[in-house]
Amino acid sequence: MSDFLEIMLRPFVACMILVTIHSYLGLHVIAREVIFVDLALAQMAALGTTTGLLFGVARTSPTAQLFAIAAVVVGAAIFAATRSRHLGRVPQEAIIGIVFVMASAAAILIANRVPAGGEAIKEILEGTVLWVTWPTIVRLAAAYVVLAVYFLALRRRFETISFEPQKAVAQGWRMRWWDFLFYLGFGLVITFSVPIAGVPLVFTFLVVPAVTAFLFATRPMALVAISWATGVVGSTIGLASSYVTDWPTGPLIVCTYGAVLALAGVGWRLARRRAAAPAA
Repeated sequence: MSDFLEIMLRPFVACMILVTIHSYLGLHVIAREVIFVDLALAQMAALGTTTGLLFGVARTSPTAQLFAIAAVVVGAAIFAATRSRHLGRVPQEAIIGIVFVMASAAAILIANRVPAGGEAIKEILEGTVLWVTWPTIVRLAAAYVVLAVYFLALRRRFETISFEPQKAVAQGWRMRWWDFLFYLGFGLVITFSVPIAGVPLVFTFLVVPAVTAFLFATRPMALVAISWATGVVGSTIGLASSYVTDWPTGPLIVCTYGAVLALAGVGWRLARRRAAAPAA
């Protein structure tokens, strides 16, 4: 037991911090139908970090994070500018995909020109959640507290634009401005989480709990509760399984979330059949 705590306590605490804010933001992602925006913003952050390597900036330094934030600001501006009030000929998901591919290609090209660039790309993709340190966890928690206050202060605006965009349009809100503020905060969350968890795990933290929540609820508080609970269960089982099997932690957590979602889907279908069955 002591060995388990020594190895897994830090990753567990880090995962719980990540789940707290990602599972909530995932609800916005699903409601907005921009499923892959987090991948695109994560790749923009990776591009910024990789660009810093060209200037001799260490990948884990505060300066590298500034490069990542600058790239995320550009991404947030693009996504805010390309959201249409009405269904256009080009869906925003296409723009998101293009940004993701271009940022990925640019990061690879830059990494090819700097020492240990390939290793940096690999760490960005895989993350280092198993080896996270307490100082890193404290910095992550502090950053997320600030970002949580930001999202809480603007919660009503963000939730209206995500869940009731027609209402926001009817009230004459400057949609692109509020979209930019949302994507800016969202991108900052991604910037802090990707170096720890990696791109696939961050995507999983965002999307899987939110999808599970939308299977069973529509009310905001219920959505948040189910999303958080899904994140806690998936992360705990994934970390414990990684310790027992000695398999890579990040990929195993991702697969565990997939299994949790599959079980939730089965439960949802059974519940629907039971509700539709005629009373005896």
